[in-house]
Amino acid sequence: MLNLDASQGLAKIQAQYGGHMHDGGYMFGGYWGLGAVIHVIVWVLILAAIVGVTLLLARSFGGGGRGDEERGGPSSALDQLNERYARGEIDREEYLQRKKDILER
Repeated sequence: MLNLDASQGLAKIQAQYGGHMHDGGYMFGGYWGLGAVIHVIVWVLILAAIVGVTLLLARSFGGGGRGDEERGGPSSALDQLNERYARGEIDREEYLQRKKDILER
């Protein structure tokens, strides 16, 4: 008798909730299409976050592959000074003094 009551209870539960998950039950609230889209969007966001954090860490620890010239460091100032001297905008004394100042920073 107890076994019969259990099977009847199980049948009621399955009838109420649509049976099993794979036979049209209420997974994703009964909206399979919308639930699948939301599922894909969530995973895309998770993967994008992982890639973003990885790139951020790689740039912070590896310097991001940028040299001093791109960062505006001493070599870019020295390059500009060399160009000005080559164009004749400054004389030799001023060139040597400014070069010394740049290299001492």
